Amino acid sequence: MNVKVVFPDKTEQTFSAGITVSQSIEGWKKSALDSAVAAKVNGVLVDLSYIIKEDSTVEPVVISSKEGLSVLRHSTSHVMAQAVQDVFKGAKVTIGPSIEDGFYYDFEYDETFTLDDFEKIEKRMKEIAAADYPFVREELAREKAIELFAQKGEDYKVELIRDLPSDVSVVSLYQDGDYVDLCRGPHVPSTGKIKAFKLLSVAGAYWRGDEKNKMLQRIYGTGFADEGALADYLTLLEEAKKRDHRRLGRELDLFQVNDEAGAGLIIFHPKGMLLRYIIEEWERKEHLKRGYDMVMGPQILKVDLWKKSGHFDHYRDNMYFTEVDEQTYGIKPMNCLAHMLIYKSKIRSYRDLPLRYFELGTVHRHEKTGVLHGLMRVRQFTQDDAHILCMPEQLNSEIRAIADFVNYAMGIFGFEYEVELSTRPQHSIGSDADWALATHALENALKDNQINYEVNEGDGAFYGPKIDFKIKDALKRKWQCATIQCDFTLPERFDLSYIGPDGEKHRPVMLHRVILGAIERFMGVLIEQYAGAFPVWLAPTQCVLLTVTDKHIPYAQTVYNRLIDAGIRCEKYFDNEKLGYKIRQAQMQKIPYMLVIGDKEMAAGSVAPRLRDGQNPGALPVEQFIGLVREMCEKKK
Repeated sequence: MNVKVVFPDKTEQTFSAGITVSQSIEGWKKSALDSAVAAKVNGVLVDLSYIIKEDSTVEPVVISSKEGLSVLRHSTSHVMAQAVQDVFKGAKVTIGPSIEDGFYYDFEYDETFTLDDFEKIEKRMKEIAAADYPFVREELAREKAIELFAQKGEDYKVELIRDLPSDVSVVSLYQDGDYVDLCRGPHVPSTGKIKAFKLLSVAGAYWRGDEKNKMLQRIYGTGFADEGALADYLTLLEEAKKRDHRRLGRELDLFQVNDEAGAGLIIFHPKGMLLRYIIEEWERKEHLKRGYDMVMGPQILKVDLWKKSGHFDHYRDNMYFTEVDEQTYGIKPMNCLAHMLIYKSKIRSYRDLPLRYFELGTVHRHEKTGVLHGLMRVRQFTQDDAHILCMPEQLNSEIRAIADFVNYAMGIFGFEYEVELSTRPQHSIGSDADWALATHALENALKDNQINYEVNEGDGAFYGPKIDFKIKDALKRKWQCATIQCDFTLPERFDLSYIGPDGEKHRPVMLHRVILGAIERFMGVLIEQYAGAFPVWLAPTQCVLLTVTDKHIPYAQTVYNRLIDAGIRCEKYFDNEKLGYKIRQAQMQKIPYMLVIGDKEMAAGSVAPRLRDGQNPGALPVEQFIGLVREMCEKKK
């Protein structure tokens, strides 16, 4: 029996059934096999040793591609687990996936792993890689696999197998050398492909992410196709440490996270609150320009509303609840319910639509302690949330307008971005027909706006598909900020309607959307994007007045008053310190302009600006400096 194989260049070749993927690629183009670590067969990622049994399309996956790196890193995580168990007898393994930019593996071990242990683990990993053991896949009956791992004392693997769906009768194992691990794969052909890796950190992690389960130790690492790419990445990591928003938040006196207040709760200091105010005021003005109405809903709503919306069934683990007058209330994790009640407060006509409700709404979500991270992952945050209620035929123009708004906003703040279309998840509400309509509406708008996107299967909200805009910062890291969700379901559940041209009731569609997303997270990304050196229009302090001696203070105070009256955000460094010290302090605070006040400036009625990068443009009249700052702010520079 023969099989026909179609390759990426549309070449078709016929092989005997039972040929492996690697053999088929070699028969097509040997050079393609040299750089391949896996392949896609009929769109499914598989090992190169996979046996082709029917007519198929075969696409080699090279090690430098996104999918190739994921396979490489997954294989590296297994080699790390093997090395840990070789070096630390008694360590038990759990799961070890590849992740964005790296991999991790969780272990149960009586002693705490330290950074000093990494050298021993990496040494053993290099030995395993040098041995060039082939990764050999084997399929084993479920009960046999349970018996195998039980004999090895691997309780977590036994639990994973037992928790598989009842119709799964066979599981896959991978062996390299004497080491055997439970895994779906695929893996690189052999450990010799693993050449450039580095272990990075160790952290605590609950088994299966459940705080009720045992705390494990998670070792993070990264891997690349070659040492050069690894070195570049490690350089970026060092730069990321310098830009860490938590450190800069302390140094620039922007915010704090205080255990006395509670985990995941942010306390904004004056400068941090001013930065937030600037961002929020910009947003209010931009929304008003685009026909949005500003609204505000309460922080708590009766639990019956959350049951009606589906949040109680699908989201309550992330919610907080409280009792008032023997009535249960849910503290809002989202703003959409109040906006629907506003819509429903009176009869709506098709002439009223679309209605665009905007709220800088503070929400609370019960995030697990282990995932909290400065401003990036918190329990209380404010979203630039809006809900657009419109007729189905208005969907395309509204989605396109939101996408244009996102593009404009990202340009203002200096971000590039990528786009994903996320489809229906496993646990969802609504009919198949409504999900199809919503998904097509999002997809068509992206195509009409000529926006390139990738499909993220099964990652939509429980009530509708969504478009995610992932911004890339100065270090090329990706952050989820803007999103557009298309929802036919909640208007149905809340019986929203409008009177159409025919005089009959019709159901509106609702778009949930944010532009910057969580203000706290966006601020964290901004801090790291600019390394705390904000452009003039965003800087909490735009300039600082530095006196050379005490005799210059009266004139400097006059300049200060004029700047404040003109709306320039200014500070005074009038203390009895040397000018060089004051300049260094201002540079450490990353203030855009330092205005030196000495004899010449006092005599001329001017200021001598000094930029934070050390440039000295020369003395300017005060009014001219005010005009300069205003121009920079208007141009958002």
